Order: sequence, then structure tokens, then C-alpha cells
Amino acid sequence: MTTRPVHEYLPVADWRRTVRALLRHLGRHRGRLALVIVAMTASGAFGLVTPRLLGSIVDLVAHGGDVSDVVARGGVMVAAAIGCAACAGVGIAAAATVFEAVLAELREDMIDTVLRLPVARVEAAGTGDVLSRATDDVDKVSEAIGKALPSMLMAQAGVVVTVIGLAAIDWRFLLVAVATAPLYAVTARMYIRRAPAVYAAERTAAADRAHHVLGPIQGVSTVRAFDLGGPLSVRIDGHSWAVVRRSMRATVLQARLTGRLNLGEFIGMTVILLVGFVLVGDGSVTVGATTAAMLFFLALFDPIGQVMYVLDDLQSGAAALGRIVGVLDMPRAGDSSDDVETDDGTGLVARGVDFGYTPEHPILHDVSVSVGPGEHVALVGMSGAGKSTLATVLAGIHPAGSGTVTLGGVAIQDIPGTDRARRIALLTQEVHVFSGSLREDLQLAAPDASDERLWAALKKAGAHDRVRHLKQGLDTVVGENGEQVDAMVAQQLALARIDLLDPDVVIVDEATADAGSVGAGVLEESADAILAGRSALIIAHRLSQAAAADRIVHLSRGRVVEEGPHADLVASGGRYSEIWAAWTKGREEA
Repeated sequence: MTTRPVHEYLPVADWRRTVRALLRHLGRHRGRLALVIVAMTASGAFGLVTPRLLGSIVDLVAHGGDVSDVVARGGVMVAAAIGCAACAGVGIAAAATVFEAVLAELREDMIDTVLRLPVARVEAAGTGDVLSRATDDVDKVSEAIGKALPSMLMAQAGVVVTVIGLAAIDWRFLLVAVATAPLYAVTARMYIRRAPAVYAAERTAAADRAHHVLGPIQGVSTVRAFDLGGPLSVRIDGHSWAVVRRSMRATVLQARLTGRLNLGEFIGMTVILLVGFVLVGDGSVTVGATTAAMLFFLALFDPIGQVMYVLDDLQSGAAALGRIVGVLDMPRAGDSSDDVETDDGTGLVARGVDFGYTPEHPILHDVSVSVGPGEHVALVGMSGAGKSTLATVLAGIHPAGSGTVTLGGVAIQDIPGTDRARRIALLTQEVHVFSGSLREDLQLAAPDASDERLWAALKKAGAHDRVRHLKQGLDTVVGENGEQVDAMVAQQLALARIDLLDPDVVIVDEATADAGSVGAGVLEESADAILAGRSALIIAHRLSQAAAADRIVHLSRGRVVEEGPHADLVASGGRYSEIWAAWTKGREEA
């Protein structure tokens, strides 16, 4: 039985690394970011005009002022309101361009990094962890930098300008800041200290739920065959309730934040009234000035509330951004390099390879296999012998625990990822038809390939006639939202991509297993055409494939037990001879 890799989450960046990554992206848009700050500050300044003039109107009325003076102040207030709205609009629009650009950059970097991560690392993390970072976490960051950050910038500008306005009326009104600032600081500190862990746990719980939901969906046929719906539903239910519990903790934390904000507002209004009462009593300020100070403070309710409440979105977004940046910091499988040598004639060679997904459960034991230039080697063995595991090690997907795997004399793990993918290709029975046109699907392997080259690859793979009969030919949309192709055509498209990729070595892992007897024969002919002239390691599902190979390697319980040409192994009377005799007899009886 094959033991799967230990579930190991992808890393999460700490807050320092997360902030540095965000500032680096923001730094690419300094000009527009400066415009955002200026526009929002101007909007806050215009916003103070109305409450200040309302206070002066109170004094005018109290001293029997003219109606024309009131009307004039009303006109200024209207102009200030227009200026406030205009500046706010400019600031919000500029912020949208900045933060949406940053989000696009983060999303592109995220997808690019995930696609370049070593496959073994992605498998160890699990589909749910990777998918949640590329979808849910990106959405959280989008919400934070698209809504929360502009709101916070505008709120901070409003707070600063309003505090300056209070000081301009009378410096003693700043006592309201002395009375309320410590409370707000303690509240913010409490929230910032507790919120990251709460939201990070919520995101992790969501990733766990996604992992346990996606697994049964991907293996729905197995779930139905073994009637696993009940136990798996219980497991999903447990992880779903874990998400609910984490979300409730976040809600309770937000409720505490709201209560402390309301307390700060009550204390601030009380201080304004007391200071105003004293100052009006000794003639230091007028009733209108006190009214303006109270209106200033009332105007602070919204920006202060915004600053505090966006901490909720910012903390959630920061937790999500930390998970994204954690992936961006991971070492990739490698980038393309011009320094990698071409095949020097030694082909693909594995010597003394040991491997296990966990140290406690080794699968391969001292395996040595070679595939020379242009040679076809068949790998046979019972189910569970370790054939597919060996294929992933030879392809560089999983590093060998011990021993060496070289391609053209270069260690497989030392070949940069994009070069490795070009030089050694692994084709399994689990192929994927990518959404889009057939042309785009095929050009994933060769972006510059002409239509003539695409048709030639399809013809060699045996799919030429099927594609010709499609109404739009290469422009036919395939995949989830397009033309549905059967398993055999999907395999033929995968074989055509192999031809377009033109690797040095092809590893074929039972690529005809699911095609049925008739389809398997067609796919064998397609595979023979594609593999002609190329080095190939073929994990043989049918012994007819093994018989046609130049050499056969017989694997049993993770060890090589026989190796040689088909005729020699049959004549030797060993295990392969027995298997061949049983297979031949079964075909004759059928």
C-alpha cells in the first residue's frame, strides 16, 4: 500500500515580511499614491468648513446678525461641500487605480509562483491549502486593499485635519484628544494583538474545509463505489463547524471593539461639553465656537469609527496577505537557464534510489534504472509495486531519499524547473483538457507553434480526423464550458502536446489504462507514433507494450527483481515469464 505525503501547510509570512511586500508593491505607484494622500487631506479640510461656519452662524443669530451674512456663509458651505466631494472622488478614484494595480500584481505573482512550486511540495500541502490561497485569500486581500485601505487613508486624513481644527478654535479643546486617545490606543492595541491570530485561524480552518470538500469531489467515483458518503460528510461537517467557531470568535472580537468605540464617543462628547461650559463662562470662546468644536468632534465619529472598523478588514486581509506572501517567498522549482547542457548520451539514469513519502514507510529500495538515448524501457509489476512512485522520482517531482537521478549527466534536481519540464515529460492516465480553444490547449506546450505544426502533432497522435470534424476545428472551445471530449481524445491531445514539447525523455504511466480494450489499442498506436525516436520509460498496463520495448524492468515491492529484453526474460523462466504465460493464456481464452 502506498503511503501518501504528510500533510504540510504552505508557509505563512510574518507581519514584517508582509508589510515589506505590500510597501514594495505600493512603491511602484508613488505618484498616484501621493495624489491619493493630497486629495483625501484636502477633502478632510473642506469637510471642516461646514461645522465651523455653522458655529459662526450661531454667533450671528445670537448677536442679531444680518440674513445676508447667513446666506453668504451658506454659499461658502455649499462650495466647500462640492470641494469636499470632488477631492474625495479624486482620492477614491486614484486609490482604486493604485490598489487594484497592486492586487493584480499580487494575484499574478501568486499564480506564477504556485505554478512553479515543486509538485511534491504542492501535494504535501494539499489542494485545499493551495486553492484557498489562490481564491479566498486573494479575495480577502482584494477587499482589504480595495475598500479598507482607501477608507483608512481618508479617515486618518479626516482625524488629523479635525484635530488641527479643534486646536485652532482653542487649544484646550485638545483635552478631548487627551481623554479619548488612550482609550482608542488601548482598543486598537487589543484588537491588533488578538485579531491576527483569530483571522489566521479562521483562514486556516477555511483551507482545511476546502481540502476535505475537494477530496471527495475529485474522487467521487471512489466515494460512491465504497459508500464513503456518510463518513466523509461527518468529516466535512466537523471542519465546517470549525470554520463557524473561528468566525464566531472574530464576531465577538468585533463586538468588543464596537463597545469600546461607543465608550470613547461618550467620553469625548462629555469632555467637549465640560470644556465648552468653562470656556464660555469665562468668555474665552463663544457659544458658536463651542458648537463648532462639538460638531468637529461629532465629525470625528465617522473617521475614527472607520479607522477602527477597517482594522477588521485589514486584519483579515493581512492574515490572507501573509499566506500569499508566504507562498511568494518559497523557493521555486527553478527558472529557465541557458547553461543546462543537452543530453550528453548517458540518457536518464537512476542509481541506488530509495524513497518514501514518510521516513517510516519506504517504498523504493536501492532501485537502479537507466533509459539510454532513443531506448524504450518498459516498467512492469503488480499494483502497489512502486511503479508510479518511481516515475515521479525519475521525473524530478519528488527528490530521491538517497541515491542519484541524472539526465544527460546532470542531477535531475539541479536542472531548473522550466528546463526540466521541457527535457523530461511525465504522461499519466489522469490528463486534463484545459478550458479554451483547442489551439490554446495545444500551444501550452509550444506557444509559437503554427497551425501546420499543430495539425501535424494531432495527426501523429491520431486525433487529426476527430478535430477535423469539429465545426470550428482548432478554434473549437473545449474544457468545462466547451466541447466535451472523451477520455481517449483527451489522451491523444496530451500525446500531441508531448510531440509539440519535444522532450528528451518521456515517462508514460499507464496512459491507456482507462480507454477500454478498443481505445487502448488506438492509444497504443498513438503512443508508439509519438514515442518513436525518443527515449521513453513506459509503465506497461498491458504486457503487449512491454513485449514491444527494447528492455523490461520488473519491479516488485519497490525493488528491481528482473531486467532484460522480453525474449530473454520469457526464456529465463522467472517471475516475468510466469506473468507473461498467464497473460497470454488469458488473451487466448478471451
